[in-house]
Amino acid sequence: MVPIATVMRRILTGHAVRFNRRHKRHGYLFQNRYKSILCKEDTYLLELVRYIHLNPLRAKLVDNLNQLDKYPFSGHRVIMGNKEQSWQECDEILRYFAKRKGVAKRKYREFVDKGIDDSHRDDLTGGGLIRSMGGWQAVKELKESKIHMKSDERILGDSDFVSEVLSKAEESIKEKYNLKAAGVDVGFIAKRVAAIMEIPEEDVWREGKYKDLVRARSLLCYWAVRELGESMTSMALRLNISTVAVGKSVARGAEIVKTEKLKLIS
Repeated sequence: MVPIATVMRRILTGHAVRFNRRHKRHGYLFQNRYKSILCKEDTYLLELVRYIHLNPLRAKLVDNLNQLDKYPFSGHRVIMGNKEQSWQECDEILRYFAKRKGVAKRKYREFVDKGIDDSHRDDLTGGGLIRSMGGWQAVKELKESKIHMKSDERILGDSDFVSEVLSKAEESIKEKYNLKAAGVDVGFIAKRVAAIMEIPEEDVWREGKYKDLVRARSLLCYWAVRELGESMTSMALRLNISTVAVGKSVARGAEIVKTEKLKLIS
């Protein structure tokens, strides 16, 4: 699959270009670039959902919660059942409130309503340390007590969660570095795939929908993207396919590797 950051960049750039042409203007349309945050579930997730869905109300695009229930440019109305979006996950959010969907929607709406009086939430938009500890005052008290908490602005969660995520990320970076230091590149992976499948190396790069070609391409893309750190754009150019096709190949490759317990380096 194409990374969400790539999708958002294409959407926002395309919209900005059309908007500027239509209104005969120049320059940036959006104040800040798109960014994604890894979020710990439960309390942090629900707070973040509520904060985001109340943005139209804070921006005075709607006057009250009733209007927000039907506002077309927010995921809130989808959760409330006033619009269907096949790509939006609603059940997962509603399960936090109740098993029965009707009851869950009512409790979710009450939860959103309680957040209307909250203004700008620095704990949900600032650095990870502030989010984790509940504001600057809590951070100040911790520093005065000489207690240090792990934080990162890309991660929304408590200190242990942040530490775990960063530890896994660091481990992944080390693995990629070790592979490259050992001389592993895309060419090495192609040779490995050919050896596993007992096919000529050139077949690994060949276009087509034959089962063996799809399988070879899937393993190549998975190991190159997930383990070596190659970009999907780079692999798309190498294989003369789209980045979407590369994403699907990576997903298939992950399943093949897991099911058959294959390893890049035996």
